[in-house]
Amino acid sequence: MDSVTDAPAEVYAEQRRQARIDMAAAHRIAVVHDFHEAVDNHFTLRVPGRPNRYYLNRFGLHWSEVTASNLIEIDYDGNVVEGEGPADRSAICIHTPIHEIANVECVLHTHMPYVTALSQLEDMTIEMTGQGALQFNDRVAYDYDYNGFAHEHEEGERMARLMDGKPILMLANHGVVVTGKTVAQAYHRLYFIERACRTQLFTMWTGQRRRFVKPEILAKIQEQATWKDPTMKMSGAEYHFAALKRLLDKSQPDYAD
Repeated sequence: MDSVTDAPAEVYAEQRRQARIDMAAAHRIAVVHDFHEAVDNHFTLRVPGRPNRYYLNRFGLHWSEVTASNLIEIDYDGNVVEGEGPADRSAICIHTPIHEIANVECVLHTHMPYVTALSQLEDMTIEMTGQGALQFNDRVAYDYDYNGFAHEHEEGERMARLMDGKPILMLANHGVVVTGKTVAQAYHRLYFIERACRTQLFTMWTGQRRRFVKPEILAKIQEQATWKDPTMKMSGAEYHFAALKRLLDKSQPDYAD
């Protein structure tokens, strides 16, 4: 039986409504950014107040069809407990262990073009050569053992253990897993990891020597990243995601239905 933390029912109802809206927005935005792949790949988010359940996009829908109301709710045993399935087997086998073992709220898995291109190289390290990549210094884990489709729970457990506290896992020949405390934080990371891979590949294609950022500057940036501007009401990730949702509100307002 799922454990449910104490809070007024109306509070959880509003949190769940907003969680569904954010998840639907993430799918629609992923289409705009060309992060999707047909009806495959999967985004999940823990259900507020139900820590052993998560929202998942229903398999068979194009991501441009995802709405707040047609997301399905999955328990850690892989059962559809709310909404109409089907649920993708790979989604359950990858996401459940990562939610459970890595103890993260939001898990985004995609085969984005530039991330996936880099993952096909023998050395798929995200290098500290561009400012967009610097936020990921020592925050990316690497899985060099491609084992085919993730149809066993053990495969997701293996991935979760490899993450070892890092929010991002590069998957050899496969793509990436990005996690976060919120949809906004996870999507912000997803966006910039793809940008970092894109600019890295662009510079690699020139065939010229590349300039790496010095270790002392990397350390400085890590310190700077902890600073919070007192004039800002939200984090940069939250401002970014809010702006993306405003664009959707104008062009695809049905995502929130």
